[in-house]
Amino acid sequence: MAIDIKLNIFEGPLDLLMHLIEKNKVDIYDIPISEITEQYLEYIRAMEEEDLDIMSEFLVMAATLLKIKAKMLLPAPEEEEEEGDPREELVRRLIEYKIYKYASRELKEREREAEKSFFKLQDLPKEVLAYREEIDPADLIGDVTLVKLREVFSFVMRKRQDKLDPIRSDFGEIKQEGIKLEDKMTEIDDYIKEQREINFRILLERQMTKEAVIVAFLSILELMKLGKIRAIQSEIGGDIFIQALE
Repeated sequence: MAIDIKLNIFEGPLDLLMHLIEKNKVDIYDIPISEITEQYLEYIRAMEEEDLDIMSEFLVMAATLLKIKAKMLLPAPEEEEEEGDPREELVRRLIEYKIYKYASRELKEREREAEKSFFKLQDLPKEVLAYREEIDPADLIGDVTLVKLREVFSFVMRKRQDKLDPIRSDFGEIKQEGIKLEDKMTEIDDYIKEQREINFRILLERQMTKEAVIVAFLSILELMKLGKIRAIQSEIGGDIFIQALE
């Protein structure tokens, strides 16, 4: 039976051997070496004029197969009886080749799948990138209630009223320049970051005027809303502390 085939469709002699083993549906661990060798040689004979480098690889394998076939047909000398199956080395090479070939196919398949994908650099609008989910002040206050905050605020304001000198208060008042909420927020934010934690009452008492106390109180509420600080109370009725979150 003539075999019309070119050896250059195979990647090498091992590829041809694997083709013959799979075609004949034989166990790779129990290769019928005589039958496979005959078929292998048929492919060699049917081959058209090929490149000498390609030919040499297939001819070397043909010689290897003939050597294995001869060893299996001829009775081995007594001193070589313990050498084992002469096909063992060939089987090992075939298994290694099959593993690498399978891995190569997997990589090529992944490459084909990757060619179907297109990637685009991130180009979201600045407004979307700058968006931050609104923070619920209740999460920052925890067990601290606004009633308690108001009580502390009222207490500090009363103390400041008690400090007024009744005599000097009649002399009139020197008006200070108005305190901006933004400036007070920055001042308190920096101070809390430096201290990490401070008593809420003491923070208000540090203010020099009533106006400063009011602006400081509003600044604290605004900073809590922005998620930069939080208020905690370790026990019911205890002092309130302000902590930095950044």
